[in-house]
Amino acid sequence: MSTKLRTSALKRIRFAPVALLAGIFAAVLLSLSLTGTLSGFAASITNNANSAATGTLVMQEQNAGATVTCLSTDGGSVSTNAATCSTINKFGGSTTMTPGNTVNTAISIKNTGTANAATFTLTPGATCTQSANGTQNGTATDLCAKMNLVITSGSTTVFSGTLASFKGAAASAFTMPQAPAAGASVPFNFAVTLDPSAGNTYQGLAASVPMTWTFTA
Repeated sequence: MSTKLRTSALKRIRFAPVALLAGIFAAVLLSLSLTGTLSGFAASITNNANSAATGTLVMQEQNAGATVTCLSTDGGSVSTNAATCSTINKFGGSTTMTPGNTVNTAISIKNTGTANAATFTLTPGATCTQSANGTQNGTATDLCAKMNLVITSGSTTVFSGTLASFKGAAASAFTMPQAPAAGASVPFNFAVTLDPSAGNTYQGLAASVPMTWTFTA
């Protein structure tokens, strides 16, 4: 055998393991590129329910028989959340009161929203308005001072005095005995009495004071 043939055979023998090693190395590199690691432990947690949402604060007013309902959203959407309720007269709406006569009106204020109320107040209007009731009217001009009002919530007296002293209430709101949680109601009773000393000059007259209930959260 010639020297050239022996040299070629030896080169092929030496090249075979080198090629085999190169193939193995390439396979390892390919495995690393696919898995990112040779081996080891891994653990993970994915939080897929991360959210925060706002509640609602909605006021409901009802008369004693629950036949009339007013909602704070009656003035629009919850974005407005302020309404005027003219269908529940806190002073009873009587047009035939006589001296010493008392008219009671029971109502409830409920939090129909999903958020608890932090504060609950009642703010009287700035004025007590006297007007004529019917066509025959007395000449007195201070009926507001002759109409007595007592507001109670359970055993708590919220206010006791004349309509003249109730209006404006020294420009401050009355804090109610409890701020209702979501779904809870607070009962109230309004007792209006025409002073026994009222004489003929107080006949055929009416007095009114607006008021505003407010929740905050």
